[in-house]
Order: sequence, then structure tokens, then C-alpha cells
Amino acid sequence: MGIFTKKSRIAAPVEPVFQWHSRPGALERLSPPWDPIHVVENPGGIKKGAKAVLKMKAGPVPYTWAAEHTAYEENRLFRDEQIKGPFSKWIHTHRFEPDGESACFLEDKIEYKLPMASIGNALLDPFIQRTLDRIFTYRHRITAEDISLHLSRKNQTPLNILVSGASGLIGSALIPFLTTGGHRIVRLVRRLPLADTNEVFWDPDSGVLNPHDLGKIDVVIHLSGENIGEGRWTKDKKKRIVESRVKSTDLISKVIAALNPVPRVFVCASAIGFYGDRGHLLLDESDGPGNDFISSVCAKWEKSAEPAVQKGIRTAFMRIGVVLSPLGGALSRLLWPFKMGLGAKIASGKQYMGWVSIEDVIGAVYHTMINDAVKGPVNVVSPVCSTNIEFTKTLGRVLSRPAVLSIPSVAIKILFGEMGREILLSSTRVKPETLLNTGYRFRSPHLEETLLQMLGKG
Repeated sequence: MGIFTKKSRIAAPVEPVFQWHSRPGALERLSPPWDPIHVVENPGGIKKGAKAVLKMKAGPVPYTWAAEHTAYEENRLFRDEQIKGPFSKWIHTHRFEPDGESACFLEDKIEYKLPMASIGNALLDPFIQRTLDRIFTYRHRITAEDISLHLSRKNQTPLNILVSGASGLIGSALIPFLTTGGHRIVRLVRRLPLADTNEVFWDPDSGVLNPHDLGKIDVVIHLSGENIGEGRWTKDKKKRIVESRVKSTDLISKVIAALNPVPRVFVCASAIGFYGDRGHLLLDESDGPGNDFISSVCAKWEKSAEPAVQKGIRTAFMRIGVVLSPLGGALSRLLWPFKMGLGAKIASGKQYMGWVSIEDVIGAVYHTMINDAVKGPVNVVSPVCSTNIEFTKTLGRVLSRPAVLSIPSVAIKILFGEMGREILLSSTRVKPETLLNTGYRFRSPHLEETLLQMLGKG
């Protein structure tokens, strides 16, 4: 039998740490972004007899992993054992040990055996140990950071949170974070809601959202909108970009303004595209909009929330930068060419790109939710801005690949037209002034550290 153990001290009492692991979303939060899992079935939590079925990959090869929980002692331990998967035996024991009243030790112990164990363990055990160490270093860090964020909220009463765009890159990461904190999520969907779920139908194009379907809502998080970074901006595409944001925000704003009681806070996504191409100027939330198409989109987007603002609902516009995650967005599209040694700066590479890790998007949204001092525009970018050439060199270094090529600006303009000029060639140097001034502590402020953690290289 091979044995792997990872033990960490968590600066929180044992009870909330155990509860965090027992709630929906814990598996998703513990899944490393460089090796994600897809939860097929997990109906019973972590108590004895509960089973979970996951879809995973070994490199490019997909496989199914099924496990059954075989032991459970509240606030002390739970154990799961593989019933289907690549190992001939896999027993994972999660232990929780108090360390005074305000801290505890979290220990993951895995006992495993490979098929053809005498040969397999000798050849693969060092690789398995290194892989598990990377995974559980990530898991323990996420656990500690998430719980610290949740406990930073003075009132621990669970919230009812309405979310649009729940299946997007941000929504799919944010919702597991919120559910592990004990909150109830109501998802807005554009299809027939599934039975026995907290899903509510809406159709922004037709102005359909029944307030009676919502119930009591404490927080509204609006993330939906047409993807601006895919394809050329044809006349029809630009119309969809504008209308998908304006119509949806106007509808949500009017509906929540009519609720009784109204929600405490409305968190509405926006983008740093609000500022347009501003070269090397350092911008904060006090600066006005640029003159680009995307600037006008963001300005109209934020203006559409006026019914909520007029009703007195605390409203925050999250002007989000380039979100870094290997699971979607710009980084996921860049990984393949960079891994092939085809990494390239865009034009001169001197243009600034306001980037932010997906974990800090989650953290910034939560900070905004629970902090009454945060309202109006909120720049959601790392405090350490990077140029395109700095990003290119850093990603190449993290992947141990050359990144010395360059894509001429003329090629960007020919291939992508207006979208290329405003998204790929423009320079927007932004400071997260509001977050810093209200005490938000960035989880991943430095680019190289962020990429190392996300890609499992650290």
C-alpha cells in the first residue's frame, strides 16, 4: 500500500471547517483548475453510505471515478473509498483536530494500491506522491482562504442569493464558493427550470421575470451577457452585445426594485472596457468612460441599473478585467499555442492589460456583498498591472516554453477588425482603488504566482 499524508493548520475553529466540507460545492471548490473534475452525482453529502460519481481525466484520457463514504464522525473525520476508478484500492480519510478555540488541523490521508501493485507502485509511486502533493497543497490553501473569507462576515446567517449567468466562467466558480458558505442560491435560467431546484425562468428579450417566483432575496448578482471576445463585431453582434446587457440589467433592476423587502445589495458585472484605450494613464473609479464602442456598452450597461439605484438598493458595478482561469476565457485559449512554443506578444506588447485571477473575482464579489461601504464602480483587477509583453514572457516561463514570436497589429486588425482594435490592441491601466481602500486583501496579486498556482506548476 502507498500512503500519502497532507496536514495543515487552518486558522478557524474545527466546526466551520468540517461544515464547509459537508456542504454542496465543496468538491468543485477542491478541484484544482489544471485537473478539473465534473460532478455527475453527489446526492448524499459526506455521511456514511453516501456515494459520489465524478468524471475525470488522466492527461487526455477521460475516466469515471465512483466513491462511497464509509465512515463519518461529525467534526472529527469522514472517509471515502473508491468503488470504481484507476486504483485497485483507494481509501481517503479526512481528519479534523481542534487546536485551541480558534484553529484546527486538517489532515488528508490516502492509502492506495495500483493494479499489479509490486511493479506499479515501484515505478509510479514517486509520480503519484508528487501529483498528490500538488493537488492537496492547492486544496488546503483554497480551504483556508475560503473559510477565512466566509468568517470575515460578521453576521453568519445564510443569505438568499439570486444569480444570473450562473453557468458562465465566473458563475460556475462563484456558486460553489457561496454554497460551501451555507448560502441558498436561486439561479435565473432561460429554459424550463428543473424540478426540485432553485431555478427561476426569465427571458430578458421578452421582459419576462415573475417576481413571485423569487421569494425573499437578500443579494442579487448579475453576470449574464453576450461574449464580447469571440468573433468579429458585425452589426448584429454589436446589437446582441448591447441588448444582452441593457435589457437584462433593466429587467432585473425593475423587478428587484418592486420586491418587498428589496434586496440589500445588487452586484452587477461590468468591465474595465468602460475606460477604453487610455495608453499609460493610471485610472481609478473616478475616471470617466472612453470613446470606444465597448466604453459606450459599459456606460449603458451600468445606467440600466438605475431603477435599483433609485429605489435605494446598494448597487455596485464590478468593472472586471481579463479573468485568468485555465477553465475558460483568454488563458484557456492561450494555453495550447504557448505549450506548443508558439507564444507571441501582440503588436508592440506595450499595451497594459488589467488582469485578475478567478479567485480574486470571487473574493471581490463576496467582499462587495458583505461590505456596506462598497457601492458604485468597483475595479476588479490585480493591483499589479502587466503589459502584454510581460504577460507573454511570464506565461512562457511558467510553461517552460519559448515565447518570442510577435503578431503584427495589422494582422490583428485584418483578422478581428474593431474587436481586435478595442480588446487586443488597446491599453487600459487600471487600479482597484475601491477594493484596496475598503480593506480587500488580494488572494493572487502577482502574475507569475497566479499562473503557477492555476496551472499546477508551483
